[in-house]
Amino acid sequence: MAQYGWGDVQLGRIPLRETFAATESGGDDRGLDLEGQESFPPLTRAQVIARHDGINSLTPGQVIPVTFTDKPERNGYYTVKTSASTYTEYRTEMATADWKVSLDRVGSDAETDLQSRLTGTVRLNDFSLTGERWHSPPIGHYGYYTGATNPSTMTRQTADGAMTVYRGVPSNISPRWGCPPTSYLTGRVRVTTTGSQEVYGVDVPLAASGWALANGLVNITPSASASFDVQAYTSGAWHSKLWNISAAGSGSSIASWDGATLLRNDPEMAIVRLTKSLSPGRATLDLTLRRGARFVEGYLQTGAAGTLAAYRSTLEANTSFATSGYVTASSNDADGNQFAIGSARAFTAHANGGVLKAATTTLDFWIGVVAGGGSAASGDAAVDLRNQYIACMPEAVYGVRR
Repeated sequence: MAQYGWGDVQLGRIPLRETFAATESGGDDRGLDLEGQESFPPLTRAQVIARHDGINSLTPGQVIPVTFTDKPERNGYYTVKTSASTYTEYRTEMATADWKVSLDRVGSDAETDLQSRLTGTVRLNDFSLTGERWHSPPIGHYGYYTGATNPSTMTRQTADGAMTVYRGVPSNISPRWGCPPTSYLTGRVRVTTTGSQEVYGVDVPLAASGWALANGLVNITPSASASFDVQAYTSGAWHSKLWNISAAGSGSSIASWDGATLLRNDPEMAIVRLTKSLSPGRATLDLTLRRGARFVEGYLQTGAAGTLAAYRSTLEANTSFATSGYVTASSNDADGNQFAIGSARAFTAHANGGVLKAATTTLDFWIGVVAGGGSAASGDAAVDLRNQYIACMPEAVYGVRR
């Protein structure tokens, strides 16, 4: 609830103070114009800046859910026409963001299908794998439709609730589904920066050591004793494992990052790019996380060829299935899980548990958790995660009249 008893209006992921007026227009399109002000105080300065940046990050043509506290009849899906915000700083005493948005109504959830356009082909791989097409809409969606052929389903328990994952989604099909606007954000991918402030767009500063990338199943953060920490949500709690990234084999792992930026930041998918100086040259690492995934995807690049690696920061007994594209722990850990890591291209298994490739400038990999370890449910076994990585499809969500 907003400060001082005001209602809230939620534009996509951006929470704002709900003001009295909502200007609507008819005609070919049903327009909705909103404006208001965010201020510090009562918000923090960081919150005001985040909302200012979020408004300016809205993309024309983008479909977003919009919900109101005091005007629930206006709840629905809208297409962004224009957006603007003016930020004013009053020398440490006060800060304001005066914002305006212009939207076109698509419709309520009862009359709107969300269409996930899953484009592209399976990853080029050295193991003759076709992978498994899968998809995970928001928690609370309904009426998932893929035509005459239905996919199978499984449930993954996330920090946000139970999430349905559809397996074996037919090729050349763009699934359609419904979702109440109030439920659209549950189970989303989140990017946060210093102070756990969620980042709403891509053209915003991201702290090199204070970021986090999470989807309710996986949480990736920098670590003081490794390249990063990959936490898995199982059995109602988060469980941590530290991982190293190296552009020089096992000789020198990257202990900290010089810069972080966002390449994509949507509820269904986010990509964080990390940069590290190599003296000379540099390494970049793109980390991709999708809604409903039990693994994070990585793509490491350097200018000059070397030995690139991603591996457990400390030795954990592991079994190599490198000829099939993955490595996994030999037995369950104290939390009843097993780590899994792999690549689409041929690699050498790292002794600690990981992937290593010599004389190359690129390394793709994935890092995940086998929830339940040796008793993992179908869809959560290491080979299933490998197959899901191979067939990850880029997703774009559109609103269409039902």
